Amino acid sequence: MLEDRLGRVSLVREPGVGFYPATAIIMVVAVIASLAAPQALSAGTPGERWGGARANRWYEEQPWPCGFNYVPANSISYTEMWMGYAFDAALIDKELALAQEIGLNCIRVVLPYVVWEGEPEAFKKRLDAFAGICSKRGLKVMFALFDDCRFGPIEDPVFGRQPEVVAGWYANGWTPSPGWKMVRDRAAWPRLERYVTDIVGTFKGDPRVWVWDLYNEPTNGIGDVSLPLVEQVFAWARAVSPMQPLTVGVWNGNARLNELCLRLSDVITFHNYGNAAALEKQILDLRAHGRPVINTEWMNRGHRSTIAGCLPVFQRHDVGCMLWGLVNGKTQTHLNWGHRPGQPEPDVWQHDIFHGDFRPYDPAEIQALKQALRAR
Repeated sequence: MLEDRLGRVSLVREPGVGFYPATAIIMVVAVIASLAAPQALSAGTPGERWGGARANRWYEEQPWPCGFNYVPANSISYTEMWMGYAFDAALIDKELALAQEIGLNCIRVVLPYVVWEGEPEAFKKRLDAFAGICSKRGLKVMFALFDDCRFGPIEDPVFGRQPEVVAGWYANGWTPSPGWKMVRDRAAWPRLERYVTDIVGTFKGDPRVWVWDLYNEPTNGIGDVSLPLVEQVFAWARAVSPMQPLTVGVWNGNARLNELCLRLSDVITFHNYGNAAALEKQILDLRAHGRPVINTEWMNRGHRSTIAGCLPVFQRHDVGCMLWGLVNGKTQTHLNWGHRPGQPEPDVWQHDIFHGDFRPYDPAEIQALKQALRAR
């Protein structure tokens, strides 16, 4: 089986950064390519994976994608961002104006199942309003439907008021979507299918929506139990026949997960928080699949994933890139992963490019982004 072959491939781990496919993957690219031809998914799914030619034509029609992952400064998590009490269109517009002034052209946000379950129609109205603000600011939207990550104690989100900030705790209120209990409980999956088909179906022909990132970092914290759901989400989304490409990003050294991502995605996406050399190595590995490559998470200054070092790599290889994140706020993502109260603050910010008062963290970074985008 292909996953067995991938399981034998050596993987490299950049200390403190995570796994990424090593050059050895190139040795099995021919095998992957031969088995990754467009094919129908599970029984009953009418859609097919885009062929490589279609995916490449789609990418060639785009401006060079250079954007960011976004959580408004007033929200402790994506769950809070989309709750009615926290969704602040005026604030979002002000923050996204900063991105427009730089010239950034794409934005990635995670959607919380729990908010859709609690008030589906109101949630979709907020999505529409958000997409409208993004369009006004020259940003195409990448919606991510699921997310296994948690950085605090909450495994299963609840509808309503979200936790308060714990000062010094990196993203203490971050919650997975839909939550680990539902991922494990297949009896709950028909509800997840309704969510996927409703959201993708509502926006499947909307030119403001650029890409569907179906699942952010599956297996993160929960393990391989989420792998069957990854494959199922592709089938549910394909059944709706969206005009946008589908993807799930390669983010660690899990061979089974990476096989799914590379076999099912229309365009190849990945996360890399390593230095410029590690980034370039992974780009070359992924380029061998013959499809567009877009990085959907990068920039960790402490790990030398910097704008000065990595942006030229993305430019040189014509690879899209979406850094983390925009305005520092309640998520406290300027702190290092795993940071807890009482620990010393890092010498440099991990993420984010603006202070809460909209001052640039480092004006040289802003200038480098502007120059790179003008050069395209």
